[in-house]
Amino acid sequence: MKSSHILLLATLTALSLPAQAGPECAVSLEGTDAMRFSTNLISIPASCKQVTITLSHPGNLPAKVMGHNVVITDKENLQAVANDGLMAGFDNDFIKPGDERVYGASKVIGGGESTTFTFSTEKMKPGGDYAFLCSFPGHWAMMQGKFELK
Repeated sequence: MKSSHILLLATLTALSLPAQAGPECAVSLEGTDAMRFSTNLISIPASCKQVTITLSHPGNLPAKVMGHNVVITDKENLQAVANDGLMAGFDNDFIKPGDERVYGASKVIGGGESTTFTFSTEKMKPGGDYAFLCSFPGHWAMMQGKFELK
């Protein structure tokens, strides 16, 4: 009888805990001094309500010289988001403040640094045409890829 009470208590405790993002809802990515991401595809299960991305920069150059970030947007908005980011400047991590076309973005980091950010997929649809890019000036043409919810 005592073990059934412990099992019941453990079950009730587990049910009362907030939902945690599983490992399938988290991605690690590298951006290098060669202006390349370590992958051109980020694939996340559609069941993920939030996604966490960790960006690492294994290079040596500082952020103001060869900085990288990760920006998630619709594929059709990729170039416009990058162009508006250029105008926003370094102090805004090359992301236009309040840009509603951006689902999530990291800060700009330099060689030897890393950053992690989490964003909601609430406004995204499974099978949608999404992209990720580095919005540091001149990088987006080479540093981009597909972001998918499937």
